[in-house]
Amino acid sequence: MDIVFIHDLQIETVIGIYDWERKIRQTISLDIEMATDISKAAKSDDIEDTLSYKSVAKRLIEFVEQSKYELVESLAEEICNIIRTEFAVPWVKLTLHKPGAVRGSKSVGVIIERGEKTT
Repeated sequence: MDIVFIHDLQIETVIGIYDWERKIRQTISLDIEMATDISKAAKSDDIEDTLSYKSVAKRLIEFVEQSKYELVESLAEEICNIIRTEFAVPWVKLTLHKPGAVRGSKSVGVIIERGEKTT
């Protein structure tokens, strides 16, 4: 299985459990790895034969900008659900960063994997 990836996709959203967080937009960052088979696209050189990282990014930006989750865990789970169902991805690994959430730390967040990585 091959991997199509997106690193450091930055999106502004409402995220957090504290009252002040519910009133502002914060930037989150996504690192995404998606299992797919690129062999058909490699032979055809046609975008229609591959998993388009641009299409995935555009869909996630649209979704995340409109979301208002309290927990990064909930947001991460829904992002993976969108990727797997809307883009027919059998396995996804997502790292969701919430920069500046903990003083002294560059970033905090979650790493989740969903689905099965086939060969």
